Amino acid sequence: MLSIARSSLRPSLARSLVNARLAASIHTLPDLPYAYNALEPYICEEIMTLHHKKHHQTYVTGLNAAEESYAKAASTEEKIGLQAAIKFNGGGHINHSLFWKNLAPAAQEGGKLESGALKTAIERDFGSVEEFKKTFNTKTAGIQGSGWGWLGYNSATKKLEIVTTANQDPLITHTPIIGVDIWEHAFYIQYKNVKPDYLNAIWNVINFKEAEKRFTEVAK
Repeated sequence: MLSIARSSLRPSLARSLVNARLAASIHTLPDLPYAYNALEPYICEEIMTLHHKKHHQTYVTGLNAAEESYAKAASTEEKIGLQAAIKFNGGGHINHSLFWKNLAPAAQEGGKLESGALKTAIERDFGSVEEFKKTFNTKTAGIQGSGWGWLGYNSATKKLEIVTTANQDPLITHTPIIGVDIWEHAFYIQYKNVKPDYLNAIWNVINFKEAEKRFTEVAK
């Protein structure tokens, strides 16, 4: 009787463990640290509302669903088949969570790069702040399709470098310091298909104080 009782508990225990794991890994949409209209006129309220509430929420929902399916998958083949969905939606969630903090209203921190370690490093690695922005915009505008432009810190060379990633791939070769979304949903309503106008405008709302914080945490 004892062995029967133990075996009857196992499926229930297994389900409980899976449910506990899923509950612990549920991802949620982070709040914006400013109002939806706070980045105007550089990024309009309609874009920010749709970008945050619809697009980012879609990645969160997709990631939770993919991770739930992965936890319940019975075979290695099933798990492998779900990895693309986890990468895409997980990258979308990671990238956008960073992106919102990467921005700030122009009336507050937005667009203001004060003297400090980050400005010194940018001038060292790119010649000047303006040359950095020009190079960043050119390389990011050249992305074919959708993707992200990044100012990343290379821990091997101890330098700042401009890199791009496709689709929603997160930046894993460098530590992200500044990331700019170049998917059409980030700019099309306001800037249509003119990527350079969007990229020129966004520097007015880049949160350099947040970027400085990220940089000083890794460049020690």
